[in-house]
Amino acid sequence: MNVVDVIGQLINTTLVFSTALIFTALGGMYSERSGVVNIGLEGLMVSGAFAAAVATEYAIQAGLGNASPWIGLVAAAIYGVLVSLLHAVSTITFRADQTVVGVVINIFSLGLSLYLTKSLYDGSGQTPQLANVFHKWKIPYLSDIPLLGKAIFTAYPTTYIVIILAVVSYFVLFRTPFGLRLRAVGEHPSSADTVGISVTKYRYIGVLLSGALAGLGGATITLTTTSSFAHNTISGQGFIALAALIFGKWNPLGVVGAAMFFGLAQALRSFAQLFEFSKQIPVEFFYMLPYVLTLVVLAGAVGRSNAPSALGQPYDPAKR
Repeated sequence: MNVVDVIGQLINTTLVFSTALIFTALGGMYSERSGVVNIGLEGLMVSGAFAAAVATEYAIQAGLGNASPWIGLVAAAIYGVLVSLLHAVSTITFRADQTVVGVVINIFSLGLSLYLTKSLYDGSGQTPQLANVFHKWKIPYLSDIPLLGKAIFTAYPTTYIVIILAVVSYFVLFRTPFGLRLRAVGEHPSSADTVGISVTKYRYIGVLLSGALAGLGGATITLTTTSSFAHNTISGQGFIALAALIFGKWNPLGVVGAAMFFGLAQALRSFAQLFEFSKQIPVEFFYMLPYVLTLVVLAGAVGRSNAPSALGQPYDPAKR
């Protein structure tokens, strides 16, 4: 493999690892822009990965063929919304501590998903390998371009979807009345309430959108790289997405850049093991590299990031 092929494959692998992070970080952005901290992104990804695997498996058994993974995507989004509804009710309606609820969502989602997996598949902790998953699409003509063709224009459909979604999210957040109201309830909820904007309504929308998108993020991993669900399918990707959200400063385009950065770290982990020098380094070092990089980046970025002013603060209309 020549240098051009190596670079092209590295970029393509970066896109594969970044897609799930972008989905999930965009979901977290909607929640936190509305003023609700969402530490539960990891649990929402786990829920989405589980729902996608089970729904796709049943769709395959029903003879739906190539439509099966698309059904899995839809199921993941719906299940993510249902799980995030627990977060919304607890933190918005009952004003529970948002960080604590997020941690509970993480623990609850993993435990429930593993329990349901064992219940559905005769005690097995893993779903069957899926016969129908997403395959990479080649964009006609563009995929023939040297380097860029294999690097960018030969990718999973979920990658194309999430890039379009990021652009749409930027437009929605900064160019529409909905985006303005969502940002308003995250910055100055009392002022927004004064002019007739329902803080509760927009915060619910933000949290439920985070569930749908994080569910899609988990489904992306199941339907493109692992082809099954197990307890370690996500293994910290939700926390990396949360780091990408902070590093990207709660901006859709910034989130894409940050997620690509972390995706590159994971791609380098895989590529480094192909070279001779890697045999002298314990394999555990390569597996911890993305998480160490996450800590380093957060240590330098948190102080410089301007979070929404009312982030993490329950809103009480009586104290307006």
